[in-house]
Amino acid sequence: MTHSPATPSAPSPIDRLALAVATEPQRLHSSPMTGQTGAREDAMRFLLQTGADAGVRMIATRPGGDGERLLGQAWPFPSPFRVTVRTVSLNEGLDRVEAQARRSLERLGLPRGEALLVDNAADLAGAEGRALWDRLQSLKNRGLFRSIGFCATIEDGPALLARRLEADVVQVSCNLLDQRAAAEGVLDELKSVGAQVHLASVFAGGLLFAGGDDLPPHLANYAQVLSRTRRRLAERRCDPMQAALAYAFSLDAVDRVVASVASAAELRAILAAAHAPRPDLNWSELALEAPAAFAADARARISSAA
Repeated sequence: MTHSPATPSAPSPIDRLALAVATEPQRLHSSPMTGQTGAREDAMRFLLQTGADAGVRMIATRPGGDGERLLGQAWPFPSPFRVTVRTVSLNEGLDRVEAQARRSLERLGLPRGEALLVDNAADLAGAEGRALWDRLQSLKNRGLFRSIGFCATIEDGPALLARRLEADVVQVSCNLLDQRAAAEGVLDELKSVGAQVHLASVFAGGLLFAGGDDLPPHLANYAQVLSRTRRRLAERRCDPMQAALAYAFSLDAVDRVVASVASAAELRAILAAAHAPRPDLNWSELALEAPAAFAADARARISSAA
């Protein structure tokens, strides 16, 4: 009797999911992470265990607040997670950038990180940009980080910068409302120069879920178009979270989809949306007509850890 080889199963979208755990007060509302220290640590531990059990393997962090400390005290044991760390601003000085990167690992309780990312690509374009990159390269060479890269928007020219620096990782903003990085071929260019592509702002900073009354004043002009987008999705029986994740996972050049999450309940919703059947949508019809103006306004948007 002959046996046909087993057909490999399609990779799960969870294999490409990374979590940015939000700890900003404006995101937490009535979350357990607004409580006393012990309750916050328990909530973080529950969130991380939920992610680990679901197969999530990457956590994206940033300095500031006590997010790194909370994570460091709440990892499952043994921890399945790899961690990306972001730098502080170059305005604080090169020595401070390096010291804080090391400090991030200490707070996280880790001997090494998966990636160290320059928080703002503009820091690499200035007079001290090469010196900054050399500091990151030195930390990589010493084994503190496996890879180095930067966070960027499309305005930063990330593909050219990645090629010049030979970056290992580039985290770039792209989402259902602002699809320029995909539509203009930037994601494919990043992949072609050998960089891993991490997709940020996949929920457009929460604006996909915000009603007109929830929008900050400087984004009030977008209430009508956001309402129209949600109505189109509802007509196709698709909620905004499902659509946002389906769009992100549809981008072949993307290695990691970084989703901001503030509680285990939010994470469960993200996991369910990620596993949902891909909706039959015309992505280009859902993009804003003037995404550049929207992206500029949204830099002060509803909080997003990613």
